[in-house]
Amino acid sequence: MKKIIHADLDHFSPKDGRIGIANMALNHVAEMVGTTPFYAYDKAMMRQRVGALRDALPDRLKIHYAIKANPMPAVVYHLAGLVDGLDVASHGELLTALNSPMLAANISVAGPGKNDVTLKAAIASGVLINVESVNELRRVAALGEQLKLAPRVALRLNPSFELKSSGMKMGGGAKAFGIDTAYLPDVFALLTQLTLQFEGFHIFLGSQNLNAEAIMEGHNNLFSLLHELVQDCPLETRTLNIGGGFGIPYFPGDQTLDLSLIGNNLGRLLAAYPSLSCQQIMLELGRYLVGEAGIYVCQVVDKKVSHGEIFLITDGGLHHHLANSGNFGQVIRKNYPVRIHQQQPNAALETVNIAGLLCTPLDILAQKMTLPKAEIGDYVVILQSGAYGKTASPEGFLSHPAVPEIVL
Repeated sequence: MKKIIHADLDHFSPKDGRIGIANMALNHVAEMVGTTPFYAYDKAMMRQRVGALRDALPDRLKIHYAIKANPMPAVVYHLAGLVDGLDVASHGELLTALNSPMLAANISVAGPGKNDVTLKAAIASGVLINVESVNELRRVAALGEQLKLAPRVALRLNPSFELKSSGMKMGGGAKAFGIDTAYLPDVFALLTQLTLQFEGFHIFLGSQNLNAEAIMEGHNNLFSLLHELVQDCPLETRTLNIGGGFGIPYFPGDQTLDLSLIGNNLGRLLAAYPSLSCQQIMLELGRYLVGEAGIYVCQVVDKKVSHGEIFLITDGGLHHHLANSGNFGQVIRKNYPVRIHQQQPNAALETVNIAGLLCTPLDILAQKMTLPKAEIGDYVVILQSGAYGKTASPEGFLSHPAVPEIVL
C-alpha cells in the first residue's frame, strides 16, 4: 500500500455535508484496512446527525434506524446506542439487530414476502411485525398458534396519497407495500378474531426527499389519516410509525434538507391532534443517518486516452458501489462527489472519466468530472457513500474479492 502525501480529510468536515473519518489521514485508514477498495464509516458523523435530529424534532418523536441503508454490524451496534429503535427487512437484518444492544421490544420487521423463517424468528424474539397484507396477517396468527405465542403486529398501510418529490415512491397508488386503506374495515374485523398483540400502524411513503415542503405536506396528510384510523380502529393503538424519506445531497444543486421547518411542522401537528397524544410516534430513517458518514476508496491502476478523453481505471467498480455507478434507480446518471488524493501534490486540473475494472461499459464511477490531475497509484474517494453501498451492489459479479469495511 503506497502512502499518500497531504491526504488529510479534515476539510471533508460535517459542516459541508461530507466526511470527517475522525480527522484521520487517508493513508492511515488505508494502512488499517490493508487493501483497496474499501468503505470507511465515521462514527462521529453518525452521532452528530442523530444529535441534530433530536435538536430539531419534537422530544416526543422517537428515531429509528432502518438497517437496510447500511447493515454492517459495527454500524448497527454504534447506532443502536444512539437511536430509539431498529427497523429490519430480512431475517439476516433481524439477527444483526438482535445481536446489537437494542432491546427486541424496540425492533420491527417490514417488507413484502416475508417467509416463515423470518416470521417465526420475529414472533419468537418478540419484535414487532409490520404486516403487509391480509394473507400475511393470517399467516402470522397461525404461526403464533404453533409457537404458542401472541405475535406483536402493526398494519403497514398504503394510503391514497403519495410523498411528492421523492426519489422512490413507496406509498400511494398500486404498490406491493402495505394494505390499501380501502380494505381496513374488513382488516379491523379480522383483527378482533385473531390471537395477536395489535400495536398500531406503519406508513412509509417514499425515500431520498430533499423538499421540506413536500415532506411537511406528507406529514399533514399522514396525521389526518392517523387521526381517523385511531378513531375507527376497534383495538387500542399504541405505536405510529410515520416512515422517513429524509434525503441527503448527492449532486450539484442539491440543497441540504431544512430540518427546522420539518420539526416545527411536526410540533404543530402533535398539538393539533390530541387524539394522537397517547401513541408512541417514530420516524424511520436510514440514508439520512449514515449516507454522509461513509466514503468508498479505490486506487488508480491505469490511465489512458481514448478519442481525446482521459480515463482513470481503478481497482473498484459498480460491483461494490452500484448506486454511484448510476444503475440503482437514476434515470439520468449524475456524479457523486469525488475527491482525488495524490501521492505527489499537483495543483493542475483535468477532466476525466473514472471507470472500474469490470468488463462492462456500465462500470462508471465518474463521468467527465474536472478533478486534480491523477496518476497511477493515486486514490479516488467517493463521498456520500455510507448508505446503499456494499450490500446494495452485485458484489459477486465477475467474482472479484469482497470489499472490506471499517468503522472509525
